[in-house]
Amino acid sequence: MAKATITMDELLEQEQIDQLTAGEVVEGKVLSVKKHELWVDLGSQGVGLVPRREIGAMRSLKEGDEVTASIVDPEIEEGYALLSLRKAAKDRGWDGIKRIMDAGETIEVIAYDANRGGLLIELEGIRGFMPVSQLSAEHYPRVAGADKDEILQRLNSLINKPLRVRVLDADRKTNKLIFSEKEAIKEGLAERFDKLKIGDTVKGVVTGVVDFGAFVNVDGIEGLIHISEISWERVSDPSDYVKVGQTVDAKIISIEKDRLSLSLKQLQEDPWAKEVQKFNVGDEVEGTVTRITPFGAFIQLSPAVEALVHVTELGEDDSVDPEKIFKLNEKKTFKILEILKENRKISLSLKK
Repeated sequence: MAKATITMDELLEQEQIDQLTAGEVVEGKVLSVKKHELWVDLGSQGVGLVPRREIGAMRSLKEGDEVTASIVDPEIEEGYALLSLRKAAKDRGWDGIKRIMDAGETIEVIAYDANRGGLLIELEGIRGFMPVSQLSAEHYPRVAGADKDEILQRLNSLINKPLRVRVLDADRKTNKLIFSEKEAIKEGLAERFDKLKIGDTVKGVVTGVVDFGAFVNVDGIEGLIHISEISWERVSDPSDYVKVGQTVDAKIISIEKDRLSLSLKQLQEDPWAKEVQKFNVGDEVEGTVTRITPFGAFIQLSPAVEALVHVTELGEDDSVDPEKIFKLNEKKTFKILEILKENRKISLSLKK
């Protein structure tokens, strides 16, 4: 039987096939594992060297293990190829992340660290970031006065906790990877919004208390209780009424694009409506001065009822200065001129 012969063209073609190029990804078997390097058998493409810094997370490798490597240099001085397992793993990671983003998949990740701007997350060996603005209503750090230390403390509480996210942006060239928790819950939110209507009573958890009210997480939907809707009393500090972590029942008074407007006081009996029953037009009543303004003064008639005496009702001279007539917290006797129950308004007069 005649032996097969190989022509010069075939030898050149074979050499071209086996020639390595920088950036190429190859498969191989571990030949030996040393303290500062790893040797890999690349078959017909020769032998490759992986320096310790290029091994990456795969530090428990042993002889015979199959690995995927990226060619850093096809041939170094000693005639071996310089390889990187770390870069190959990173490239595969970017490919996987791109597939996840293009498919719009929702995935579970765990933050390994935090800073005042958001959470640091690693996926497929790639380090990424989730800005505070991309957190869900449940996890967004609503902090009075935007205290940076308290914001960081709230973000630190999310480290090592599973979070459902979507990949918002993935750019291999700029090494940019951005996650979003808000995007991951959008579909579910739309369904939940459809089930809600103005007037419903909902249960939620207070996620933040600020000067102008309180934020509430209602099954993943953000709600706001404005300071004017916390109590029938005059509220100067919302934190006197609600605390972060507290569960509250609230009434939906408005449904906006992605937020609910809520009320606590509308689920309570209006004490003004009850107490105003004892007052009548023409009555002389004693009240306490609570506020003094250029146009008059506000007078407390009972714990829930406040009335206004206008500057024109302070005397015969319409140019009188309320600051010269009243002192805060002093008591005076007034005459009731008008009671408008629908507008929750009572007008008084100091004229004799």
